[in-house]
Order: sequence, then C-alpha cells, then structure tokens
Amino acid sequence: MWHPALPYWEFIVRGIAVYLFLLVLLRVTGKRQVGQLSPFDLVLLLVLSNAVQNSMNGGDNSLVGGMVSAATLVALNFLLGVVAARNKKIEALVEGRPQVLIHNGQLFEEVLASAQLTHHELQAALRQAGCSSTHEVRTAVLETNGAISVVKRDNSPPRFDDRAPGMTESDIQRP
Repeated sequence: MWHPALPYWEFIVRGIAVYLFLLVLLRVTGKRQVGQLSPFDLVLLLVLSNAVQNSMNGGDNSLVGGMVSAATLVALNFLLGVVAARNKKIEALVEGRPQVLIHNGQLFEEVLASAQLTHHELQAALRQAGCSSTHEVRTAVLETNGAISVVKRDNSPPRFDDRAPGMTESDIQRP
C-alpha cells in the first residue's frame, strides 16, 4: 500500500503526458463537449478516465502512486490556469475564442457546423433568451465554456459598434 512499484518521477511524467494528451483531445473535439455535457458526453469522459488510468499508474496500485498522480494532475491544471491567465496566446490555445453564431439576425451556418451545434441546440438557447427567431437576435456567441450567449435586438437605431458588451474585435472569430 505504501510502497510504489515505480519511481515518483515516473508517476509525474506519466501524469503530465496523459493530462496534455487529454487536453489536446478534448480541445480538438470542440467546446460543446466541455460546456454542455449530454449523457453520452458524460459517459465518454468516464470511459476516457478509465482508459488512461493504467497509462498513468503503470500498473501500480499503491496509495502513494495514486496520490502522486493526483497531485501532479491538480498542480498541472493549476499551473496551466495561471499561465493562461497571464498569456492571451496560451489562453486562446487552451480555451479557444468565442465564436459568433448570429450577428444582426444573420445565422452563420459554417460556424454552427464547425462548432458541432445543431439547430435544435441553438433554438433552445434562443428560446431561453426570449427570442423566437434569429431575426430577433443582435448577437449570439458560442462562449469558450460552451455556453451560448444571446443579446436581443432592441428598437433603437443600430450602434456603430454592434459587438456584444465587453467583447473586443480580437475576441471574435468570424467566418
């Protein structure tokens, strides 16, 4: 129980390798998997964790090995969060950029397809914001956490800068 079968440094290297592999894998699959877990997505994450378990512990079942692996994952996650908070390029690489789905009532189908969102999911987000159609939307943005933010049109004349509040031009990916 207290005597690991592998040296401590190997648990750390294995943990870093698996963490980075899963980070890239989940980042490539898109924002929807992270922000809006369906039952299928949850099952996938659980099975993924089981699939990579042996690659992290190298067959070791000691208490110390598990603790070293867990501490490595938590420390790496914390470190990556600190680096991403201080460096916009790393943040964009890890978290991505918000993507405009609708702008002034115009739906960007190619962005919807690349984000792997269905029209049903978009319509649900619009209804939740009180919009019955895309024509009632000033801006709908797929955020980096997978949520869809919707800004309704108002009856006032359009502003020169018609972006969502708080967004800069570099924050927006347009088709």
